[in-house]
Amino acid sequence: MDTRYLRAFVAVADHGGISAAAQQLGYAQSSVSAQLKRLEADLGATVLLRAGTGATLSEAGERLLPYAREALELEERMRRATLGERPRLRIGAQESLAHAWLPEVLAALEYGAGGTGQGADVELTVGSRARLGQAFGAGELDLVFQYDNGERALGPSAVVGHDRTVLVGAAAHPLVQQQPVTPEQVLAYDFLVAEPGCISEMLVDRFGQDLLAGAQLTMVTGSLSALLRLTGHGRGLSLLPEPAVARELEEGELVELRLAEPTRPVSIVAQWHPRLGLAERPLRTLLDLARRADPLQEASRPAEAS
Repeated sequence: MDTRYLRAFVAVADHGGISAAAQQLGYAQSSVSAQLKRLEADLGATVLLRAGTGATLSEAGERLLPYAREALELEERMRRATLGERPRLRIGAQESLAHAWLPEVLAALEYGAGGTGQGADVELTVGSRARLGQAFGAGELDLVFQYDNGERALGPSAVVGHDRTVLVGAAAHPLVQQQPVTPEQVLAYDFLVAEPGCISEMLVDRFGQDLLAGAQLTMVTGSLSALLRLTGHGRGLSLLPEPAVARELEEGELVELRLAEPTRPVSIVAQWHPRLGLAERPLRTLLDLARRADPLQEASRPAEAS
């Protein structure tokens, strides 16, 4: 089957219409329409439902989409292998990990810390847990780094690190003068949470279901920076991985509140697709580098003598 047809189909699925897909692909709309009709003729099924407002996937199209993405990715891997190019590695990460930890891991891979010939052309997607899960399930990502939320990952996965979590607030927050603070004291104030199921909400939940009922959760979606700034302006408390707030703590924009009942470290989990071809080697190397960069391990190492 001509992969041009599949590429046109995936573009329509991603952009919501034939006109938008044609613009993204750089083709005339009539050319894309013709490719889609040939695809449907080859398959003997209608994969798109066309309407004046655009096009949506039929049930058959929904079933086809993950296979179409897989076929296009396989074509890309074959092209790179044939031309002797570096493999491509599509990585997704939650913003709190991409904010302070993952860039150093990716830089180590690029600079050859894992050995010669282990590099890859990395494409990084930063997003919410829901967005990453959707992209990974659709075959748009090869590897995802997320914080453990207690749900078992399907397919290959591994814990590659751990983060200490810190409760932070503005310097003028009432609880700053009452340290150490108890869960009951903490849950009397607003919590700023980046997204449903994120680390803040998970760790609030670990204080106890009976206490969670009284917690006041405020969602700040789409931006860790916005959450940190709102916290610094006294809009609430937040419980976050230490690397994500290290700069703000150092510069005094936020203050750590010591808990009478310390929270447990949270695991960093990597999940990946099997059978990645030539990308398998740099993926394994990246996982090894991630383990070496475990935030808790690094925090426990003695400082080097100057």
